[in-house]
Amino acid sequence: MEAGDGGGNDLGAQWSRVCDRLRKEIGDKAFKTWFGEVEPGELKAGKLRLYAPTRFVRDWVARHYGDRVLAYWQAVNGEVASVEVNLVPPLAPRRASDIIAIPPVPSSQSNHQAQMPRFGPAIGRGAEESFQGPEARYTFANFVVGKPNEFAYAAARNIAEQDRPLPERNPLYIFGGVGLGKTHLMHAIWHSIRERDPKTRVLYLTAEHFVNRFIQALRNKNTGAFKEMFRNVDVLMVDDVQFICGKDASQEEFFFTFNSLVEQGKQIVLSSEKPPSELQDIEERMRSRLGSGLVADIHSSTYELRLSILQTKAETARVPMPMAVLEFLAHKISTNIRELEGALHRVVAHGQLIGREITVEMAQDVLHDLLRQADRKVTVDEIQQRVAQHYNIKLAEMSSPRRARSVARPRQVAMYLAKQLTTLSLPQIGKRFGNRDHTTVMHAVRKIEELKGTDMSIAEDVELLKRQLQG
Repeated sequence: MEAGDGGGNDLGAQWSRVCDRLRKEIGDKAFKTWFGEVEPGELKAGKLRLYAPTRFVRDWVARHYGDRVLAYWQAVNGEVASVEVNLVPPLAPRRASDIIAIPPVPSSQSNHQAQMPRFGPAIGRGAEESFQGPEARYTFANFVVGKPNEFAYAAARNIAEQDRPLPERNPLYIFGGVGLGKTHLMHAIWHSIRERDPKTRVLYLTAEHFVNRFIQALRNKNTGAFKEMFRNVDVLMVDDVQFICGKDASQEEFFFTFNSLVEQGKQIVLSSEKPPSELQDIEERMRSRLGSGLVADIHSSTYELRLSILQTKAETARVPMPMAVLEFLAHKISTNIRELEGALHRVVAHGQLIGREITVEMAQDVLHDLLRQADRKVTVDEIQQRVAQHYNIKLAEMSSPRRARSVARPRQVAMYLAKQLTTLSLPQIGKRFGNRDHTTVMHAVRKIEELKGTDMSIAEDVELLKRQLQG
């Protein structure tokens, strides 16, 4: 890029000094995220231009760091009067192709009924009509950003606006609990890519659908078409990737698909309920691959974020909602965003259909079942007491070193329920069971999950205990 007046030939050195100041102030992680690819441009008539790789980075840097960049640069070069952040000139467009999305195959639909979409002439308007894309309501514009999800949001926006994937951010792996916004971000990436460049070839599906398609291809002896479909895309997006765990053949095919796309310089975006390190029944090479790019987590929501989401939803629906009701819901329903939105919809619908004024008392009445469940906090002590009583063993056995099956199995059930019904981490649960290692808890959870599918008595015990503990 050309240099203008004011010592333009030294802009690179000046930018390095500014970057040193920024890195010390905001830290390495934030600096790499926002300034890792920002480059100095030219200085003309006191106006300094910087160039950012995407619109999102451009807007973020200008909004959040513009004043500091100007102040630091003026300290280095007094001729700088203003700083302007521009977008790097676009690269040549990629090859013409289509955007496709494959929705999950309904569980009731047999494999022979689920027809595999094909590439080439079959993909186009007809294909998009046959296979509905991600939901239109899930966009970046209506994703409410707060402290628990701001990094995942920023990472998703960055990926959606990149012309080509960065090795250190490929794959993008988003993880978090149920109902916290992972799928919303996945759909938002899809819509953003489509809006930016309709020629980009994007394949979006769930991991369950990937497995179903692979099984179908094996049965039809048509794995060649399967490989062609999944390895000839610009962006592959897979939701709920934990579903491939324990499915060796599908996992191996996914691994080779992953490698093929990465080697071609194609972007991969994944979502999961757990980080790569906590996925069970997965090969180490696959775990390493999943965590080799940018891993972004979504934490449990804060009160402020829940209230902001409720306000946004109420404004979008154009429904007048008393602030006291929104605050009440945000305080009482903290499990996940999906449940929070469902509660709001129930209150609104009740008010509209019954004609009853929306008040805190009305919300308490309408949501009595949900609120009772939300108020019911299960503790590890309660779990241990209930399980010990059910299996007729001493409570002390929950923390004892004994390994006899008559004791070990109930202890594993209790660990499993502690993981399911509390928010404690694996190490925290292990500590409550005689200072056991977190790997012991992981083994217990995995074992009970397996037994639930093969041992009816264990499955019935677990469900009965869960109902009793949840009231």
